[in-house]
Amino acid sequence: MNLFKSFAAVSSMTLVSRILGFIRDMLIARIFGAGMATDAFFVAFRVPNLLRRLFAEGAFSSAFVPILTEYKNTRSLDETQDLINHVTTLMGIVLFIVTLVGVVASPYIIYISAPGFSDNPQKFLLTVELLKITFPYILFISLVSIAGGILNTFGKFSVPAFTPALLNLSFIGCALWLSPLLNPPILALAWAVFIGGVLQLAFQLPFLMRMRLLPCPHFIPNDSGAWRVVKKMGPAVFGASAGQISLLISTIFASFLITGSVSWLYYADRLMEFPAGLLGVALGTVLLPSLSRHHTSNNKIEYSQLLDWGLRFAVILSLPAAMALALLAIPLITTLFHYGEFSANDVFMTRDALVAYSVGLLSLILIKVLAPAFYARQNIKTPVKIAAATIVITQLLNFILIDPLQHVGLALSISLGACFNAGFLYYKLVSHEIYQPQAGWLVFFVKVLISLFMMSVMLWFTMGETTLWLEYTIKERIMRLIGVVVLGGASYFLSLWILGIRLKDFSKRKVDEI
Repeated sequence: MNLFKSFAAVSSMTLVSRILGFIRDMLIARIFGAGMATDAFFVAFRVPNLLRRLFAEGAFSSAFVPILTEYKNTRSLDETQDLINHVTTLMGIVLFIVTLVGVVASPYIIYISAPGFSDNPQKFLLTVELLKITFPYILFISLVSIAGGILNTFGKFSVPAFTPALLNLSFIGCALWLSPLLNPPILALAWAVFIGGVLQLAFQLPFLMRMRLLPCPHFIPNDSGAWRVVKKMGPAVFGASAGQISLLISTIFASFLITGSVSWLYYADRLMEFPAGLLGVALGTVLLPSLSRHHTSNNKIEYSQLLDWGLRFAVILSLPAAMALALLAIPLITTLFHYGEFSANDVFMTRDALVAYSVGLLSLILIKVLAPAFYARQNIKTPVKIAAATIVITQLLNFILIDPLQHVGLALSISLGACFNAGFLYYKLVSHEIYQPQAGWLVFFVKVLISLFMMSVMLWFTMGETTLWLEYTIKERIMRLIGVVVLGGASYFLSLWILGIRLKDFSKRKVDEI
């Protein structure tokens, strides 16, 4: 399997979803702005979205895919199908109960996740109502994640990568056509989440049917494979989702700040999630099954070389993304969000948060490469311990930075926490001799830094005075932004090419010559 092609396939599908996501956020910003209603929705959506990251994507994938890969490579197709049936049935029962409890306990969940809202009864009650509608999303999206894990294990990466686009299409449709019919209009966004979950599940089922891997309700209480997945999921909740837990806790802090703080953090996080999803999630998705296969076959050399490939690829793409987010914060935010109810003050507040988030972008993407190196070995404990320490450090930083920096301090705390997380994961891999860096890293990194400097100079001079972006028309913003990004990207990759680094080199399994 050519990992570069698999990565390109996942990234291209993710790109479609992310573009639709930006269209969705442009509509939300234009129609709803950044105020009480959007603060309420973003809090209500963040709770089931966090559970999605915990149970559906992070913990479940890291526990299920390595074991499913083991079954696929060492056992019969019937045994593999039995594992799929047992895991799906068990997860479905548990998550149905979680969903019912979540809907009933919505007021208490909001008290915990956004205690500052309790001072405003109207805001609090609206958030509770929104959460009751959005909470069933966790059930649908968890079943989607099971289907996606099966498809990824069998090399069908494009379908799960495209699936999130359906949620964004649901948002766009409901924002445009349903919101005028509801009172308050923000309820349309909550129903978009519910509908999006149903659409994503319905989309993936036909592909499983064609592969004859569609899960059937069946569970044997003493099935060892299913219980292995469950036992690894518990600790993996923290290992795979420390960043999301920190983000939720940051929302609790932000609920005590001035109105709009939650929304500013949300819009900045959405911009940061674009490269994080495009690069980090795609790399983690294609690496985990391959690393699991090498571990099962006890091929330590290929295992280490594959991880080295992932780290270099992450560095070469995420560093320019982080720099571009910081330098082009105003052009990006004005082009995407500065319409209708989204004011100039919202632009600058979101800009400050985005710059703080960009500090940790490289680390956030590296975590998506480093953590699967442990999960593939079915080692959950090490990343869990590191994740727990990261959460503690992030919250200490929140206490220190929130007073002088307000919402910006919360974003910076997450970035610094991610740096600690990635650094310690790397240290453990090297010190335990799981990963041995290939030759040429110093020269490679210097070449990347030189190219990054050339790109930064190009961006700085071509974007012009940032305040002028507030006055440009939408057409001027889009055309100018495209021009700046194209010139900046061209200068970066041209510099890499002159220095001897070619992206086509990453289609090779061994990257020691890069």
